[in-house]
Amino acid sequence: MLTDQALFEQTGVRMGFTSRDGGVSEGAYASLNTAMHVDDDPARVACNRAIVVEAVGCADAPLVVPNQVHGSNIVTVQGLADAPRAQEEASEGADAVVVASTGVATLLNFADCLPLIVVSPTGRFAVAHAGWRGAVAGIAGNAARALAAADEEAGEPISAAEFNAYIGPHICAKCFEVSEDVSSQFVEKFAPAVSPDPRHVSLANAVAADLNSAGLSYARIKDCEQCTMCHPDKYYSYRASNSHCGRHAAIAFREKAHLRNALP
Repeated sequence: MLTDQALFEQTGVRMGFTSRDGGVSEGAYASLNTAMHVDDDPARVACNRAIVVEAVGCADAPLVVPNQVHGSNIVTVQGLADAPRAQEEASEGADAVVVASTGVATLLNFADCLPLIVVSPTGRFAVAHAGWRGAVAGIAGNAARALAAADEEAGEPISAAEFNAYIGPHICAKCFEVSEDVSSQFVEKFAPAVSPDPRHVSLANAVAADLNSAGLSYARIKDCEQCTMCHPDKYYSYRASNSHCGRHAAIAFREKAHLRNALP
């Protein structure tokens, strides 16, 4: 799992991006598939999720897992008691979850789309799924704004310039071939730099630009620079597998309240 230990020590937020290794699924789903919506054995998926939450330290916490629809809906979890309501809303379709309390985890699934985790110094956080439609719809920037709103509502207004943002494994610009219509939508929404040529798009550059428009500093937006399609042995890739594969996860959980410190 790709994680940030210094972030955990400062805020109590344990976050990470899994690979496809370390689980019990077999065949095209081998081995740490965390998605229930593919044709994997549900019992194996449940076991894989248990492995992940145990590693993160949230085995006993409510886990909010949205039905991802490549849209821009964001669900906010206000606290432990709010988790069942948030899960019900997320099941109806959402592509980002903001968690505004300790004791609640969220997990989203990926196989080429861009995983994003944004963390405030307060310990509140957002996890988002940015496929090309969600990226153009502004899911990343809107998730950061929703996180800032959660801080403000709790009486801890923080500048988004203090947030840390983490971009997980996703399809790189070289591999992400799109139609010229899709490329033009990215250029119109963001800038020519997000499309190195009319048939390719950088999801990372688009998401970074969107986050910057929401107030984040580029210096605090970190891309793990792992391409799922280049490394289908390490990560699930929808394109490399001709759509028949599992999903790796982005997960975050705030263990306990910490005194607010500047993020590393």
